[in-house]
Amino acid sequence: MKISKLKFFNIQINKVDYSDILRFLMDSSFDEEQKNISYANIQTINLALKDYKFGEVLNKFSLIHPDGIGVFLASKFLYGKNGFTKRITGSDFYIELINKSLKEKWSIFFFGDTEESLSKIQKRHPELKIAGSCNGFRYNNDNLIIEINNSNPDILVVGLGSPKQEEWIIENKGSINTKIIIAVGDGIKVFAGTKKRGIKLMRKLGLEWLVRLLNDPNRLWKRYLFGIPLFIFRVIKYKFINLKTAYNHEK
Repeated sequence: MKISKLKFFNIQINKVDYSDILRFLMDSSFDEEQKNISYANIQTINLALKDYKFGEVLNKFSLIHPDGIGVFLASKFLYGKNGFTKRITGSDFYIELINKSLKEKWSIFFFGDTEESLSKIQKRHPELKIAGSCNGFRYNNDNLIIEINNSNPDILVVGLGSPKQEEWIIENKGSINTKIIIAVGDGIKVFAGTKKRGIKLMRKLGLEWLVRLLNDPNRLWKRYLFGIPLFIFRVIKYKFINLKTAYNHEK
């Protein structure tokens, strides 16, 4: 399955919607080659611009899906009608992933978040095949990889936050026998049913970030109140530089 990409500064983001990602997962379940999936939102892109090595790590993933209203709008500003066709969010994708896993009877190993969150996943989804779990704060890496391989999951879900989760996946993927590894950030809370997302209208308007900020201001205020304006400035600058470069080529 070939999926086109858009260049965002130093990383490549795939032009996909939920059905594309699920089809990619289906194809990957029959492939011999391991596939790795992560996401790109405003924070991820800002991190990749601050640390170019992290950008290189992201570009090693099999698929990077856009995440959130900011990246969607930026794609339209930068690429017009060739930007992303749909606004997608990781949180909505994980719900799609749960439903698909139930239908296909895929087993999942969850690595990340806390024991409390992990313990709620099976209670919320009693029919979901959970191969195993490990919290993201206290673990022995060698023992964890042995546990993952012994449980033989169809999918490994990693929620350590960026850039740690992406770096962990690229560093350890060769030792893991799972065909699909997905980085989800705090998306494990979606599986557990504990992520506060706001009412449907706020989601539709792309204001989930505001709900998260209000619910966890001490941790997120800098990310949003500084990160969003910084991202907007970078996108405008990137557009201006590209236009200027194109104009100079035409002269």
